[in-house]
Amino acid sequence: MFGPSSILCKTNLMQESRSIIQGALVKKVNQLLLLVLLAQFVTACTPNIHPAGISISAAYLSDTLFVAPDGAKLPVKSWEPTEKNIKSIIIAVHGFNDYNNFFQQPGKYFSQNNILSYAYDQRGFGGTTTRGLWAGIDTYRSDLSCFIQLVKNNHPSVPIYLLGVSMGGAIVISTVTQLSTLPIDGIILVAPAVWARETMPWYQNVLLWSLSHTFPWMTLTGSDLGIKASDNIDMLIALGQDPLVIKETRIETINGLTDLMDHAFANANHISTKTLVLYGEKDEIIPKEPTYQFLQQLTTNNSKPHLIAFYENGYHMLLRDLQASVLWKDINMWINSYSLPSGADKRADEFLRN
Repeated sequence: MFGPSSILCKTNLMQESRSIIQGALVKKVNQLLLLVLLAQFVTACTPNIHPAGISISAAYLSDTLFVAPDGAKLPVKSWEPTEKNIKSIIIAVHGFNDYNNFFQQPGKYFSQNNILSYAYDQRGFGGTTTRGLWAGIDTYRSDLSCFIQLVKNNHPSVPIYLLGVSMGGAIVISTVTQLSTLPIDGIILVAPAVWARETMPWYQNVLLWSLSHTFPWMTLTGSDLGIKASDNIDMLIALGQDPLVIKETRIETINGLTDLMDHAFANANHISTKTLVLYGEKDEIIPKEPTYQFLQQLTTNNSKPHLIAFYENGYHMLLRDLQASVLWKDINMWINSYSLPSGADKRADEFLRN
């Protein structure tokens, strides 16, 4: 019934089928081995935090250092009014991978308007000894609370405002919602980092969890993402050349930042302090959707007066964009009278109503 060619064809098909089956078995074994190896990694490698140690002495604040209770030395910069007539104080909290120098130009401007400004390097950033390592939400919150109290001790009768940029905004939110007795008069959130996991694509969550539990020490850069953080190109070039600005970030630190953003997003409707929120419509770092959701929660069932401002030509680095002086003036006026000369609050109100 079958000629030589038919038998040969069947033989070849059988050999090919056998090869396919063997290949599939090898592939399955390899997959199982990979799963076993990953399981070992998961049990051995978890995202670490590097929190503050035990208290060894009283915290204190000098012209150049904030020394925390555990002895950690956090570099400080301040910008004092030339007339020594301080009408208010801003404590500025820097963003991710940045440090206290971010407030150099705004600090000078506010000093000319009788506002004293402080900014310190948070643990794991700038000139701290744990540079590149994530300290954890509790430690960042504790450090900020301690710094506020030290400043208040030095200026007991002067109103204090917290200003947080991006990650710093998330830390401010976490601090004021968990510690209700802080001696502050208001908060200013500049492009706050509120991109919580629940607003991220599922694959992004899976990838972050997998990498942070297998290779938490691995570092990543954002150089290939094509994201425009500001229209101030000269400033961006200077940041690229600044050795204190972190260029490569550990995955466990990114995971810690995401934990912080989760916490800030979840506590939006618990902010009971007078608040100003500034957001750039061209922000490519913190997406619009989670920001709008955060703002809706902030303004729902909240008795405190909150003012929101949208800047049509604003990017993520609002305080250092080419139009930064517009925002400096708005902040100064809000502290004094609650109105914004730029009209950015009216633009935000129109956007949010629609």
